Amino acid sequence: MDKGTTPNAHRLLWAGFMAILAAGVGFSIRGGILADWGTQFGFTQSDLGTITGGGLTGFGIIILIGSLMADRVGYGKLMVLAFFMHVGSAIITLAATPIFNSMGGLESEGAKAAAFQCLFWGMFMFAIGNGLAEAVVNPLTAVLFPKQKTHYLNILHAGWPGGLIVGGLLSMLMVGKVRWEIQMGMFLVPAVLYGVMLWGQKFPRDEAGAAGVKYTDMLKELGLLGASVICVLLALFFKNDLGLSTTVATVLGVALLAIFGFFTKFTMGPILMAFLLVIHALVGYVELGTDSWISNITGNILASPGKGLALFVYTSALMFTLRFFAGPIVHRISPLGLLLSSAVFGALGLQLLGTFNTGMAIVFAATIYGIGKTFFWPTMLAVVSEQFPKGGAITMGSIGCVGMLSAGLLGSTGIGYKQDRFAAEHLQAASPAAYEAVKSENSNAFLIFKPIQGLDGAKVGEIKAKPAAEQTDNDKLVLAASLDGARSALKMTALIPVTMGVCYLLLIFYFKSRGGYKAVEIGNAAASAGGSGDSKSDS
Repeated sequence: MDKGTTPNAHRLLWAGFMAILAAGVGFSIRGGILADWGTQFGFTQSDLGTITGGGLTGFGIIILIGSLMADRVGYGKLMVLAFFMHVGSAIITLAATPIFNSMGGLESEGAKAAAFQCLFWGMFMFAIGNGLAEAVVNPLTAVLFPKQKTHYLNILHAGWPGGLIVGGLLSMLMVGKVRWEIQMGMFLVPAVLYGVMLWGQKFPRDEAGAAGVKYTDMLKELGLLGASVICVLLALFFKNDLGLSTTVATVLGVALLAIFGFFTKFTMGPILMAFLLVIHALVGYVELGTDSWISNITGNILASPGKGLALFVYTSALMFTLRFFAGPIVHRISPLGLLLSSAVFGALGLQLLGTFNTGMAIVFAATIYGIGKTFFWPTMLAVVSEQFPKGGAITMGSIGCVGMLSAGLLGSTGIGYKQDRFAAEHLQAASPAAYEAVKSENSNAFLIFKPIQGLDGAKVGEIKAKPAAEQTDNDKLVLAASLDGARSALKMTALIPVTMGVCYLLLIFYFKSRGGYKAVEIGNAAASAGGSGDSKSDS
């Protein structure tokens, strides 16, 4: 086993593991209480998707900012700030209920809007803490274990499904027994633990900084091509989440790209890096975007929120276990072979989840999906670190940034929109009167797709709460439409890993033409070319 480069390498690794676990706990608990928020505050699925999406986009932005600061500010200071952001997020989220009640509850649109802002910005602050932690622990692990990056980055990110397991189990034990506010505060426990583990520890510099790579040269490893991918997503954030006009959002995105170009002397950068960023945007959509909804959707399919949570815990446990075996796997099939296999499993799993009805069939489909999503995120980080070591925390942070921005802006929000659209279209076709009775007062749009008035979460919740014998024919049509929306959203999402699979095939052919996949050594002058030179094989 690689002992790392510092005496406290393993302590730092497990502290980072605990920090990511804290993020997973918070994410899982929020996923489990989405239905509570919808019922209490009258939110649509698109509203809930925007709330969870705010957390993911904030996560992405802060990963980027933290990565740009990491080598200069220091890892330790960023982790302290992460801790305080976690605490602050709990305070503002828990304020939603008293503010909502004091402003008139469901009878007041102002109360609903105020609750939405509390939950959205609470998620955003939570994401800041998560983003700062992620900006530190990824390059930290890469420098601690330079010869086994894929293996140890997968172990590090086993903390994520570990947190999902803990959060899911807590939700299962507490659902229907305690208020969601109590569940929300539980993620602070692992946050305190990682704070204790990191107290007084000495942190090494990132790989590029330790090798004396200039800051501008790190930025050039990203280049204008890579930065353009980030700026497109940032412009979308300015428009959708900050409410700026399309023109202003576009100008800001172009301005940020121009500033980046000025500091890098308008270096285009490696095409490979930009391509990896595009792929990771798809990873964020299919992994985290789907995860923000999966327990809610499967709970709808199985007609039991508890069973949906149980299935989520099961797939997370599968993910947690498999990530410890990434090292032996990549020695057999290479990182790109592992990613291609994951894409195949992911596409098949999502398609089956949207098709099957019975309990055991759903478990089988969830198993396939769980295997598929397991290795995407940490293995992509490892590929970027191995191909662009001169980029240090910046290139690794850029990957994390794009993945999170995509998950929040496209994945979580898009899947929410798809559920609303398919459910509304299904119900309108079955019974226009039933649709008029339960439709939301507000419409929601997504990218270039038409605005849609989804089903009001509070009204659907009231129908679900009725005993089956008391449900009217229209009630049954509403529930059927809601289920159809969830299923159709999963089937359409399966197209994302299909696209990813094509991209991974292209990368395999690319590296084969260059003599095979090889990990670049930072001392190699040809390093940033994307795998050429006398580099040591990692496959």
